[in-house]
Amino acid sequence: MSYDRRVAMIMGGWGSEAAVSRVTASFCSKAAKLAGWDVIDIEFDRDIITHLEEIKPDRVFNALHGQIGEDGSVQGLLNIMNIPYTHSGVVASSCAMDKIVSRLIFSSVGIAVPPLLSLEEDSHVYPSDFTDDHVIKPRNDGSSVGVKIIREGEEPPLRSAWAADCQLMAEVYIPGKELTVGVLDGRAICVTEIQTEDRFYDFDAKYKSGGSTHIIPAEIDEQVTETALLWAERAFAALGCRGVARADFRYDDQSNELYMLEVNTQPGMTATSLVPEQAAYCGISGEALVNHLLEIAQCDD
Repeated sequence: MSYDRRVAMIMGGWGSEAAVSRVTASFCSKAAKLAGWDVIDIEFDRDIITHLEEIKPDRVFNALHGQIGEDGSVQGLLNIMNIPYTHSGVVASSCAMDKIVSRLIFSSVGIAVPPLLSLEEDSHVYPSDFTDDHVIKPRNDGSSVGVKIIREGEEPPLRSAWAADCQLMAEVYIPGKELTVGVLDGRAICVTEIQTEDRFYDFDAKYKSGGSTHIIPAEIDEQVTETALLWAERAFAALGCRGVARADFRYDDQSNELYMLEVNTQPGMTATSLVPEQAAYCGISGEALVNHLLEIAQCDD
């Protein structure tokens, strides 16, 4: 195998999404090998620089999820080491991961987001001036880790439900449909509706077999589909993403209002993941998708 086809597949780590990252890496590693890449799997730890210096990869496939791997930290390290990597760079990654910063960016380009609520924290966590249905979640995390939906009249959650150093935020809960749009190279792929019997599309619904049903393409009004596709592309561009990303939405089908929740710059790439499923629907195999991401891997300019 020629040297310029050597790929370091970095995965795992010590965050809340380490296990999911390893499943993504397994899927992507197999696809990359089928596409002719010389793949070396690396468990991400504090010695990652040493590991990369030892194997001298031509590029890195970033299969990490969540903090460190998705917030710009790894991206900055790889920029310094001058090793091209898949997915978005430092600024896009860090802004997308911060749900308060990203919603400001979305709003600035005409994308609707759920209203933000002022949060009080003592022994419990609750909005200071809002009692209707709302969502409390970590400001910087993914895969719905730590997300809680609080219905009107329910007791507020204990602050100890989250780590002491976890920054929290609250927003108005949007009823209706869960929608998602994959974006590849700035072009929206399609819209999927996610249905689950759980209270919402949480960690288990995302990654357990049978945890959710994906309707592709989503059976929604054509205008809503067009808006979701447009907003996904607009958010991708406003954040400065590259490669592949995924925009998540809530659609209130009673009021006919669409809201963007977030953009994932490291979307899941597992057997149950949404982006590979959307790509396959559009005729792009997992092998072709992973190969393309490796071909366009780069450091920040």
